[in-house]
Amino acid sequence: MYNHQLETFICVADAGSFNKAAEESYITPTAIIKQINLLEDSLGVKLFERTRRGLTLTKAGRSMYQDAKYIIQYCHDSVIRARNAMQEDSNVIRIGSSPMTPAQLLMELWSKVQTICPDIKFQIVPFENTPENAREILANLGTNIDVVGGIFDDTMLHLRKCAGLELVRGPFYCAVSIHHKLAAKDRLQITDLYGENLLLMHRGWSHYVDELRDDLWQHHPQVNIVDFEFYSMDIFNRCENTNDVLLAIPGWANVHPLLKVIPVDWDYGIPYGILHSPNPTPAVQRFLDAAKIASKELYG
Repeated sequence: MYNHQLETFICVADAGSFNKAAEESYITPTAIIKQINLLEDSLGVKLFERTRRGLTLTKAGRSMYQDAKYIIQYCHDSVIRARNAMQEDSNVIRIGSSPMTPAQLLMELWSKVQTICPDIKFQIVPFENTPENAREILANLGTNIDVVGGIFDDTMLHLRKCAGLELVRGPFYCAVSIHHKLAAKDRLQITDLYGENLLLMHRGWSHYVDELRDDLWQHHPQVNIVDFEFYSMDIFNRCENTNDVLLAIPGWANVHPLLKVIPVDWDYGIPYGILHSPNPTPAVQRFLDAAKIASKELYG
């Protein structure tokens, strides 16, 4: 479904040399070089700078690297979606699951929904957290994925062109490296964040985050706010590697094994619930109605 020279290109970029890439691919360095040359010729761009110290990506190569990984993952996912479509059942609810939106967070809800609607079945559909996937999946809920559990507000729903059923208003926590001095605490005060870099999603992503941001700027200028663009594994890795503090939710406690998610004594939080199409199918609507009933039993 795609030019497999892209896989060779990614392998070379990750390895940093033709010889290492050849060892990992179990083919000769000559074959690797030939594939890269053919790819560069077909694209009309230079992907690598070749030096005595090894290979480095050009500006075009860096751009191609990100897109190639997305293309390959998208093609793999499309095959899974096609296979799922062959097994499609009108009573099957396809739940999107990723590290940031794990289906396990709502497992208690699923069991109660099945008590209410015993004919409903669930199918977990994994996906990777990338900006491209977020735009495509949420804007097309009901096509390959029916629902996703996650945090949201009206701003995000409008931006992503989807709808949301709020189940609970969850508090904001902070995530820190297990080696961070704050990791010794089981609960944080805002003053514990003085002098720290606090990673927040950029302004306009959520008014709940913006309310917290404005309060900190006005009343706690000792907290250094640092914006970032997207919740993905990259930002969790950054939090662990840089000793910055990341705004998080309790459900992300197991996303990264080297981070600790800690509650904070403040009154800020964000809705957590089910993201779905603005025009759900009858089966999805039945599921949402049952979820409302089940959530009252679970969350009050």
